[in-house]
Amino acid sequence: MSTPTEVSRCSWAGSDTLYVDYHDREWGRPVIDDRRLFEKLCLEGFQAGLAWITILRKRENFRAAFLGFEIDKVAAMGESDIERLLQDAGIIRHRGKIASTINNAKRVLEVQREFGWFAAYIWRFEPEPVKAPVTVGNIPAETEGSKALSKDLRKRGFSFVGPTTCYAFMQSMGLVNDHVEGCFCRVESEAERTALKRPG
Repeated sequence: MSTPTEVSRCSWAGSDTLYVDYHDREWGRPVIDDRRLFEKLCLEGFQAGLAWITILRKRENFRAAFLGFEIDKVAAMGESDIERLLQDAGIIRHRGKIASTINNAKRVLEVQREFGWFAAYIWRFEPEPVKAPVTVGNIPAETEGSKALSKDLRKRGFSFVGPTTCYAFMQSMGLVNDHVEGCFCRVESEAERTALKRPG
């Protein structure tokens, strides 16, 4: 893992090495893998009302609980799995969010049938690039793009996908580059975004 003091970073990365490594290696890097997109959308839903570091510390537990976020396997889970997971202290034991994960897996399968893959659908909502935010305080909680994604996901039956959740998802999966001006990851993330062959 990277150390917190080596280079200039977004201030939200703080000093926790787990958080720093997430900032340096994952956040803002473009993702077109359906399983990873599904996992992140679910975890952002679980994060609602909580600090992301709470979810990050439990991420391996979530992966074990939800069968590696293999979409077809999660879609096949049922009420007995919900009851079992409500007893799992390693995750966030929220019935609505657990049920939402199973529901959303089924909805992803529907999107895959329509678009070929989930990434092809998600990347349709990539906005035009904007100037780098100067500070974390300049980063919005939601945008017109995240509102559009949220509206369309909900129309398709997805849950726990409000505009703020969707924007956090878009930021983390590299649909936007919200690393602040001067953060060493901004240039790296933008280079990966430039090189990316968009799905669909």
